[in-house]
Amino acid sequence: MLDSLSIDQLRTFIAAAGDGSFSAAGRRLGRSQSVVSQTIANLEGHLGVKLFERTGHKPILTRDGRALLEEARNVTGSMDRLKARARGLAGGLEPELSIVVDVMFPIADLTAAVEAFRMAFPDTPLRLHVEALGAVIEPILDGRCAFGVMGSLPEAPVPMTTERISEVVMIAVASPHHPLAAARDDITDDTLFEHVQLVLTDRSKLTTGKEFGVVSSKTWRLADLGAKHAFLKAGLGWGGMPLHLVEADIANGLLVALEVRSFGARSQVMPMSAVYPADTPPGPAGRWMIERLKSAGVVGRHEVGEI
Repeated sequence: MLDSLSIDQLRTFIAAAGDGSFSAAGRRLGRSQSVVSQTIANLEGHLGVKLFERTGHKPILTRDGRALLEEARNVTGSMDRLKARARGLAGGLEPELSIVVDVMFPIADLTAAVEAFRMAFPDTPLRLHVEALGAVIEPILDGRCAFGVMGSLPEAPVPMTTERISEVVMIAVASPHHPLAAARDDITDDTLFEHVQLVLTDRSKLTTGKEFGVVSSKTWRLADLGAKHAFLKAGLGWGGMPLHLVEADIANGLLVALEVRSFGARSQVMPMSAVYPADTPPGPAGRWMIERLKSAGVVGRHEVGEI
């Protein structure tokens, strides 16, 4: 008998329970009271339980009716989500959006975009990877991610399309107890050469043999930006960091900004771009996410370029 249940019966049950009467449910559904009453009776027959007491002026939910009401809402809600998902897939919507983001990208901007994505695409799962340097582009090349947000783009074996999203300000910092803190102004590369530089390492092989911003003869390599941040505050070396991650530390005296001559005074700007294979652009959800990230960035929309 349960195989004969219909979504229409469940929706009628929910409407009657919510409106408090069969006549009100009928008006909501565009049906007569008698049709609503018969639909409820058929549902009770299929379930083998009584959903409403009908002895009074208005039908009252029974204990079984109250217990099954939430289940009915869950079933109809699942059906609505199934239909919405099917419509989206039929229209080209990705069944899942997988993206990879450079560890240097501001987490506040990313979080805001993800929150908005959840509202705009409630039935589209999101898979997010956070990587550094060449490891950002690897999941794009092997098809695991629809697009990436990255600051430095290594040579790729296929043509890639880039869209400028924002800029990240990079700044050289050290602990106030570090020797460089005493001579923080106009520091030359020769001076930096003698001090341990903390460097974020690339887990991929795409940048093998290449160095990014390394000027010291002594380097400690770290695969985690959080560890680099902690080591800098502990005075274990100097290094470049995104300003948005260390601004509070500088204000609170936990780190000092170094005026490095090769940085052009205190800072450098790292462009952040959305990157994807030129022949496989993101679908509707991916395109929405790129535009949302652009709107949150320092830099507005730029022309799409290919490299």
